[in-house]
Amino acid sequence: MRIKLLAILILIGFQAFSQADKVVSLWLTQDGDSQVKIYKSADGKYFGQIKWLKNPTEEGKAKLDKHNPNDKLKSRPIFDLVILSGFKFDAGKNQWVDGTIYDPKSGKTYSCYMWFDDKDPNTLHVKGYVGFSWIGKQVAWTRESALRKQM
Repeated sequence: MRIKLLAILILIGFQAFSQADKVVSLWLTQDGDSQVKIYKSADGKYFGQIKWLKNPTEEGKAKLDKHNPNDKLKSRPIFDLVILSGFKFDAGKNQWVDGTIYDPKSGKTYSCYMWFDDKDPNTLHVKGYVGFSWIGKQVAWTRESALRKQM
């Protein structure tokens, strides 16, 4: 009996682990002008880094984080910029929560959470907000492997 219970607990643990990591991938943002690589850090939190830009340059130079409110950060390149930070997987909600998203187009950082619809593992819903999570902007990102299959 104990062995069966242990096996069930291990199976549930593996299922939660695989659910948590299904966000790890390359994602094309809603407007198609950038690609974000979501990865899991050593501490178990999830981050996202810009890995491709449709227009990587401005006036012949690398596009910079010019809208950042911190003057010292305005000269850093947008390419390789970490824009998703500190997400953890909430198995009860089936969401990645308690993270932030940085918008280099505005220089603003928002609280954020992410989720999938039950039937579509290739569309990641990303919602940034200030204050209350029911107020904010929701966008949908497309998994890169899904795009390749459609072409």
